[in-house]
This record gives sequence, C-alpha cells and structure tokens, in this order.
Amino acid sequence: MAIDSGDIAGMVITVVITIAIAGTIILRGPLGRALARAIELGAGGGRSADDEVRVAQLEQRVAELEAGQARVAELEERVDFAERMLARSDSVVRLPGRGEAV
Repeated sequence: MAIDSGDIAGMVITVVITIAIAGTIILRGPLGRALARAIELGAGGGRSADDEVRVAQLEQRVAELEAGQARVAELEERVDFAERMLARSDSVVRLPGRGEAV
C-alpha cells in the first residue's frame, strides 16, 4: 500500500497547525507567564543597580511618611485632650487678673 504525496503534505500541515495551536494555548497561560519570567530573570532582566537604589529610596520615604503619620496621630490626641479640658467649664480654675490680690 503506497501513500500518496498529497496525503503526506496534508497530514504534515494538519500536524503543524495542531502543534502551533496547542503551543499557543499552553504558552498564553500560567505556564507561559512563568516561563517568560524565568527567562527574563535569567537573561539579566532582574533588578539593576539603579533599581536597587530607587527601591531603597522609596523604602526610606515610606518609613519617613509612616513616622510623620504617627506624629500627626499623637498631635491629634493632644488637640483632643486640650479641647476636652477647655470644654470643661464646671471645674475651671481662674487665675487672678491684673491688680487682683491672691
């Protein structure tokens, strides 16, 4: 039984198209993303020295902002306390004014 050359060409084209579609589906999914990430890191696509400096500066800036937020929270507490003390009119102790004797 002989295979016609036209049949072989059709089978080859069908196999190539099937492999291309399967490869596209596989590489577009999570496996493809993981593979791309691995290739990127292996090819020097990781952080450069400039990126490391920038990350360090950003981390320092975040720390400064957090410290500022803590300070603002403490000041808010102090203002609230001062407002409560000023609002208490029943136990106000008045200092003598000018010319008044103690």
